[in-house]
Amino acid sequence: MSLRLQKWLAERGFGSRRQMEGWIEAGRVVVDGEVAKLGTKVSGEERISVDGRLVRSPQRVIRPKVIIYHKPQGEICTRSDPMGRPTVYDKLPRLSGGRWIGVGRLDFQTSGLLLLTTDGELANVMMHPSSEVQREYSVRVLGEVADHTLRRLREGVELEDGEAHFDELEFAGGEGSNRWYRVVVTEGRNRVVRRLWEAEGHRVSRLIRTRYGPVSLPRDLRIGKHRFLSPRDLEVLYAAMSLELPK
Repeated sequence: MSLRLQKWLAERGFGSRRQMEGWIEAGRVVVDGEVAKLGTKVSGEERISVDGRLVRSPQRVIRPKVIIYHKPQGEICTRSDPMGRPTVYDKLPRLSGGRWIGVGRLDFQTSGLLLLTTDGELANVMMHPSSEVQREYSVRVLGEVADHTLRRLREGVELEDGEAHFDELEFAGGEGSNRWYRVVVTEGRNRVVRRLWEAEGHRVSRLIRTRYGPVSLPRDLRIGKHRFLSPRDLEVLYAAMSLELPK
């Protein structure tokens, strides 16, 4: 079966289809010795190279991989850091082909669920605003929160880059100066959960992502450890994103 070249590359983990279209237009992809063009279809039997590097045959990639990583505080979500801070990629399993692509990011002080995949198309769909994928967090804030503050957080708060709100917000326990809340957002704006609370005068002392779309953080997955999604969980994830699971 032949696939459009940009889809074939996206399934190998190089990026989204749109990114791959840009690479093809820029002349970065060569098929059987000729610079590829948009519309090129491949079966995988061809010699395909990106930036002069030969791409492995798809026969080596049976299915895309997705892992859950329990990110600790103090790690960043980029591949390298000029300040020498540890990155989440330091602890990930090595791949014989393709690369790990993070599905959204967590800031330096945030812990919890981080999804990573070898499928650039899946990552792109899960992060795209039009998909409206839910992100769920456990948040610990300092001080008692007034009812009118909770109402504003549900209805909308003006931030420097536009209005934002929590799709779901409920008290989850605690007393005194530390109180826990469960919140759900469907947008991936940078630090939006912290910024919403701070806009209402409350400092977040702990932030943990517990769910991204249909995937939840397993209770028995220790901090700093990862786990591969099972074939059944992969099917559920792809179906939830309205994508066909590549064979």
